[in-house]
Parts: sequence; structure tokens; C-alpha cells
Amino acid sequence: MIEDTFWDEIWNITTLSLRVSGTAVLIGALIGVPIGTILGFRQFKGKRTLTRFVDIMLKSVINTSMGLPPVVVGLVVYLLFTTSGPFGWLGLLYTPTAMMITQLIMVVPIIIGVTMSAVGSVEKSIRERALSLGATETQAAWLVLREARMGVLTSIIVAFGAAISEVGGIMITGGNVRWWTRTLTTAIVVETELGNFTMALTLGAILLSMAFGINFALTIVQLKGARR
Repeated sequence: MIEDTFWDEIWNITTLSLRVSGTAVLIGALIGVPIGTILGFRQFKGKRTLTRFVDIMLKSVINTSMGLPPVVVGLVVYLLFTTSGPFGWLGLLYTPTAMMITQLIMVVPIIIGVTMSAVGSVEKSIRERALSLGATETQAAWLVLREARMGVLTSIIVAFGAAISEVGGIMITGGNVRWWTRTLTTAIVVETELGNFTMALTLGAILLSMAFGINFALTIVQLKGARR
């Protein structure tokens, strides 16, 4: 009975982690990829001084956001959804949804930044050649995006890796409630503090396996991109 409960909790923690991080990254990709693509395309156009200044400011904001401290993000989300906060009436604090929102805020800048760099690094001659052969602006843009597809995929993989390994922010907004908002990272912290090293090591092995899988997938993507 005890062993069954042990593995049931392991399963609950693992599936919750995948659901929270997977949902955050999926929504983040739907938001970040289009924005990153648009910002990347701006590099194909001639720029005046003002436009160049705006681009520099945008890149600075995005690059800064890519390094947002998770605990700060968690604190902001907590203040927004606490009972005295502007969105407290939604009752989302200490729920998986609040954790998804926290991770979403973290992954969107990563996806935007990497996608923007991938699109912007595509040779301008590809777009110009397509336009000279009669392609429309939309068709030329699609061609550029196809050339940058490995970079876009990399942005999503990197974002998922950052989300699944995050601990501080989701501990603040999720509360680390057993069977409800406890993920791999937050459970490892608690079980280690309680001296339950069997549980902590098991969860750590699962997390490391996921990290290896993510890095393995990223390596394959990079190798395929290098062979193009």
C-alpha cells in the first residue's frame, strides 16, 4: 500500500509538471513565434536613425526579459492574484493555472528572442531573390521563416527546458500543495528538507532524464540545421 502511494504520487507530480510546463510553452509559442518573426523581419528593411533606436530598445527589453529572475516573476503574479490584488476575484492563486501563467511570462521572452535572432540571421539575399522571381511579400516571408525553422524549434525546446526546471516562481504562486500543485522541482526541495531522500532522488532522476531528453533533441535540431 505504501509503495503504491509512493508511485502514485510520483506519477501525479510528473504529469502535473509536464502539463503545466507543456501548456505554458504551447501558449508561449503561439504568442512568441509570431512576435519574434515580425521583429526578425524588421532587420531586412532599411532603417532610419529613429527606427534603429526603437529596434535597439526592443532588443534590450527582450534580452532583459529573457533573464527575468523566477522569484520576481512569481512575486508579481502572486500580488496580481492574491485576494487583495486586481485579479484576486478569479481565485487562481495556489492553482496549476497560476503556475502556468508564471511560466508563460518566463518563456515568452525566450521564444521571442531566439526566434527573432533565427529569422534575422537568414541571409537577405534569400528574400530578395524570391521577390525578384515574382514572389509576394507574404511568400517571401514564408520562405525566410522556413529557412529559420530550426532556430524557431530551438526556441521552443529551450523554453520548455527552462520551464520544466523552474522552481522559485511556481513555488510562490502554486504553494507546493501536495497532490495539487507540487511539481518535480518543488517536490525535490520539500522532500530533501524532510529528509525523504528516496523520493527526492527518484524525482531528481526523472528531472535529469527529461533534461537529457531536451538537450538530446536540441542537439539533433542543431545538427540538422548545420547540414542544411
